[in-house]
Amino acid sequence: MIRLGLTSFNEHDKLTGKKRSSLYEYAGYLLLVEMDTAYYGIPKQESVKEWVKSVPENFRFVMKVYSGISCQGEWQQYYQNEEEMIQAFLTSMAPLIDSGKLFAFLVQFSGTFSCTKENVQYLEKIRHWFPNLPIAIELRNGSWYTEKYIIQTLTFMKKHQFSLVIVDEPQIPTNPVPFYPFVTNDQFTLFRLHGRNAAGWLANDKDWRKKRTLYRYSDDELAELGEVVEKMAAKSCEVGVIFNNNSGGDAAENLLTMKQKLHLEYNDLNPKQMDLF
Repeated sequence: MIRLGLTSFNEHDKLTGKKRSSLYEYAGYLLLVEMDTAYYGIPKQESVKEWVKSVPENFRFVMKVYSGISCQGEWQQYYQNEEEMIQAFLTSMAPLIDSGKLFAFLVQFSGTFSCTKENVQYLEKIRHWFPNLPIAIELRNGSWYTEKYIIQTLTFMKKHQFSLVIVDEPQIPTNPVPFYPFVTNDQFTLFRLHGRNAAGWLANDKDWRKKRTLYRYSDDELAELGEVVEKMAAKSCEVGVIFNNNSGGDAAENLLTMKQKLHLEYNDLNPKQMDLF
């Protein structure tokens, strides 16, 4: 199954027709969403329960893990050790895990997470912390994809049953991560489409959020990406495609175009308001 989804559920008026939408309303149109809430702080379990209750049985979540788990947050001021941090996260996410509505936990590393022995060992720790759970790894340092390491990277991901995220992002001069379509876990594959705005991707001023994913894919680009998605779907039970190019509000329209090109129809969605009468 190919699931198309968006980052967050509440800001896509081109999908729902509303400036701000609830998760329930979003789930009237799509069966996949990426939630980044937990990245900034581990949510209360009650909040996770409400998310799970708001969507139909066939809905799935890509849940970005807490920043401390991806080596980016100052977790030490909140937890005594890594084990306590992991347990807090798993306790919070228990309703999602138990519901069967988890597509994957997304571990998105920063550009400084390079291919080193220490970082490989850290990835092994992640699999130890999350045994038997679907984990998608997004690498933002190009060293993992160099000719010297790419075979080892793919072999490692397969061995540990990680899904190496297929990323479409700007090819900046320094440390680019290539678009590398390859299935490392035949149970699920995840695409994340960030757009191709190189100047915006490098922005680090106070308005960086308005620039980094400011990009609108052309119809030709979406057709090319759609062909790759279909090829990966032939090798993977589930394929998720997350459109993250939303600094200018383009993600939903691009998703709908790809949905049309791939002739996708989703059933068992939440009822829309007009369906109630």
